[in-house]
Amino acid sequence: MTSPVQTIVLPAHGWRIDPRKALAVAALCWIGFATITWLIETDRAETIDRAGLLFWRARDLRPLGPSWLLEGVRDFTALGGVLLRNLFAIAAICSLLFVRLRREAVLLGLTIVGGWLVDEAIKLSVGRPRPEIAPHLTEAGGTSFPSGHSFNSAVVYIAIALAFAAISRRESVRVTIIACAVVTSLAIAWTRVWLGVHWPTDVAAGWLGGAGWAFLASALLDRPATVAAEQVGDQTPLKGP
Repeated sequence: MTSPVQTIVLPAHGWRIDPRKALAVAALCWIGFATITWLIETDRAETIDRAGLLFWRARDLRPLGPSWLLEGVRDFTALGGVLLRNLFAIAAICSLLFVRLRREAVLLGLTIVGGWLVDEAIKLSVGRPRPEIAPHLTEAGGTSFPSGHSFNSAVVYIAIALAFAAISRRESVRVTIIACAVVTSLAIAWTRVWLGVHWPTDVAAGWLGGAGWAFLASALLDRPATVAAEQVGDQTPLKGP
């Protein structure tokens, strides 16, 4: 008994978010980032930071809740770590190339590399120390602002979502994919405060900056990505059993 041959037809060029909408979202995110940076630089964030960091903690300053919850938070924060985050990014780029969405693969790679550079530049310019009023429940090094986990998780997961949204012609599907990436990256950012290694404003600014860069790159880097993809070859439908 044989099954009928099926043909999977992918978009010729893939869906692309409206550059004007992407720039509008990016502008809102970067305005939020600039506002938080101003609060920190003018010493107006201390009250918010202390209250947010000490919220939901016991007298020994460890988070309330059972031990399995703490382990779950540690597992979830690992999604924003260098190893898993980059493995997901590489897998996503390879998958996009496999289904011949070359523009989206190149754009994803450019967005992630650019995000690394932007994050490091901001860290060097601010150089904020990590909080010491609560125990650090996971390993963390370097400066505190912005949260690298928060920034790069937002960049990677939102950029991946924007890339894979290109496969669907249905707006509801695309919105769901992007919304899941937003929620996931926000949850990763929240774990950094729970684990005591970042101030709340670190993760808020980190997430806003990362999301802002992901949407900004989708508008500004689309043309270079398209040119690079065209040099490799035109995108063609994928046929298979």
